[in-house]
Amino acid sequence: MQLRFECSLTGEEYVTQEAWRSATLERCPLHPEGGCGFARHGAYRRCSPPGTRIARWYCPRGHRTFSLLPDCLAARLPGTLAEVEAVVGAVERAKSLEAACVRLRPDIELPGVLRWVRRRVQAIHASLNTLKGLLPERFGGCQPRLGAFAEHLGVAMLLPALCAIAAPYLRFLPAPLGLRPRGGRGGEPGRTVQHSAGPDPPAVLAWLLVFITHLVNRGEQNGCRIPITTTATRWRCSATA
Repeated sequence: MQLRFECSLTGEEYVTQEAWRSATLERCPLHPEGGCGFARHGAYRRCSPPGTRIARWYCPRGHRTFSLLPDCLAARLPGTLAEVEAVVGAVERAKSLEAACVRLRPDIELPGVLRWVRRRVQAIHASLNTLKGLLPERFGGCQPRLGAFAEHLGVAMLLPALCAIAAPYLRFLPAPLGLRPRGGRGGEPGRTVQHSAGPDPPAVLAWLLVFITHLVNRGEQNGCRIPITTTATRWRCSATA
């Protein structure tokens, strides 16, 4: 679980000063009364900015790790919030999304850039919309755009500033600004979907099953229904029964 590390440093300063060494988490978020064996659990690396590490703790009783993410870094995305803000700002100022994409990532083809950009733009705009509802007295009159929020607050760099302003609500906001767990609602961790127990099929039968399924799907798309019963399908039924 990611938690906020209040930090006014830029990404480069965070790495240069090795600020993760000064990060502290005094008590276990699950057992504030203590007695769970909560302790520091080293630090893990992030690929960007180069040299970045994130301080981590572990609760043996709850079987959960906790990490402190500084305000300058994006959650569940590589790089910094300043880099995310630059992308979203470029899209907001561009004549079209496609025009912004060509300038932002000329190294990859347009469909890939569109996915890369939309993920950031949609997440940030969703966070701004949520903040308008959570803090209507402060942001109720703002359009959910970086420029409008930055002008209203009088700041040059918006997203790191919002980490401080929206600190009590970060668990409700999606990444890369917020710290909402994947699949969670209202700050609650999402439930993971477990595969049912059972033996894996032999490799040849598994490949055959995939191939047959593909043929059946193609037949149905063409208006044909292909009744196929094979050893592979019978094995699958018996294994999952």
